[in-house]
Amino acid sequence: MLARLQQTLTLGALLLATVWAVLCLRAGHASWATGGVVLILGGYAGVLALEFLLLRLVHGEDPTPRATAPQLWRAWWGEVKSAPQVFCWRQPFQSQRFPDHLPARAQGRRGVLFVHGFVCNRGVWNSWLKRLTAAGTPFVAVTMEPPFGCIDDGIATIEAGMRRLEDCTGMAPVLVGHSMGGLALRRWWVAHNDDARVHRAITIATPHQGTWLARFAVSRNARQMRQGSPWLAQLAAQEPAGRARHFTCFYSHCDNIVFPPSAAKLPGSDNRHLPGVAHVHMADHPAPWLALQAALAQPALAQTVL
Repeated sequence: MLARLQQTLTLGALLLATVWAVLCLRAGHASWATGGVVLILGGYAGVLALEFLLLRLVHGEDPTPRATAPQLWRAWWGEVKSAPQVFCWRQPFQSQRFPDHLPARAQGRRGVLFVHGFVCNRGVWNSWLKRLTAAGTPFVAVTMEPPFGCIDDGIATIEAGMRRLEDCTGMAPVLVGHSMGGLALRRWWVAHNDDARVHRAITIATPHQGTWLARFAVSRNARQMRQGSPWLAQLAAQEPAGRARHFTCFYSHCDNIVFPPSAAKLPGSDNRHLPGVAHVHMADHPAPWLALQAALAQPALAQTVL
């Protein structure tokens, strides 16, 4: 469903830019043609700039070091390059390029479950899935539908993916969630309350404490990510003491979606700051990948002492 929506938006923008350019050029207005195409295809960069301005203004007394102007500039440019790759190519047209990898002889080899974030699908993980496929590592990357429903709607999808991995490997997998995906996997874990089923959980840019930006949210899942929302409070209250120690959480003072920065920290977990990296771009940062490799390399006995 989301892939079709993003296909329509991408192709529609390209068509609109083409029609505008042709009409303006026929009328002899080359500058109007250029300006219109830039606005239609590059206007999102202005929206991103507004998000970065807001995160700068909202930082307040947050204990995370305040991002410098050069860091914000580099993060904005990284997001300008990353966003169309993810939302106009990987997700709408390449989401099935790397199917779930569940080899026949994977017993005893630890797998990975990937959970995407808001307005995303499994295509956001393509760079990870390519490398894991080449390495022969079992994985399942879910797509949660509907895209604008309740976060709780993803519980059944995550559980189905978990069972496929468990049947294939016979081992507890590593869970990796980006943005809202980290909340979805926490919600699944509350519903299926068995710590032995998870070897390690890694979240990237997840609004564990909500995000200031969600005050403008319209969809149900986005409203659940408001700071101080009843849904977040209930989730935290239902989690057993000590579960956070199973998590590694990556966050950044240049996250243009989850801010203030400490909102992406989970108390009691291994919280790791990635300076100068924006929200979508963080999913392709090497640090979370290295954390995954370290978790996969841990022997089974290490699970009991995390």
